[in-house]
Amino acid sequence: MSEGEAGGSASGMLDAIAAVAEALRLVRSGGMLIGGMAAIVHGVPRLTRDIDITVSGEGVDIDELSGLLRSCGIVPRIDDAVGFAKEHQVLLMQHRDSGIEIDVTVAWLPFEREALAAARPVRIGRAELPVVRPEDLVVYKLVAWRPQDQQDVERLLELHGGGMDLSRIRAIVQQFAEVLEAPERPAELDALARRVLGTRGGTPE
Repeated sequence: MSEGEAGGSASGMLDAIAAVAEALRLVRSGGMLIGGMAAIVHGVPRLTRDIDITVSGEGVDIDELSGLLRSCGIVPRIDDAVGFAKEHQVLLMQHRDSGIEIDVTVAWLPFEREALAAARPVRIGRAELPVVRPEDLVVYKLVAWRPQDQQDVERLLELHGGGMDLSRIRAIVQQFAEVLEAPERPAELDALARRVLGTRGGTPE
């Protein structure tokens, strides 16, 4: 990972990732790396200045999780981070030594459980930690769908689309689209897949 890829100090980012890896080893319910850093791991050239991870909500106590993270040098970056997490299911943290922001979301949905089960360990610097697979990362980014997420999805399809189950991705995105009141999202996936891979809904044209 270069300094440009990390969007800041490469050594600071690697130190933060090592702290995250240590924390994830302590989370009994399991967790994984998602977000921009996961996209970089899967070959997408881009900048990121933070780290996103998710942990299974099964058996998780937010107070206990916060304490576990603190023991690994990952501390709150807002007042009453625990109270915020209990309401919004995300702990807003940062690596104490580097200042790199770390968002820790709590996963409850069936898709998230599937994604956690399918994550595979990847070595980043001196640390090894579970990373979301490209197919599931595409779903996460289709749900968020900010401009950077759209670019990430395009590059992930270019790099890994041939090994993805696009029909599965579309079915999951359809479910999220109904909840998010974004009925256009599956069609946007179709258009992107057609442009990048010459497919629609997982079926070659």
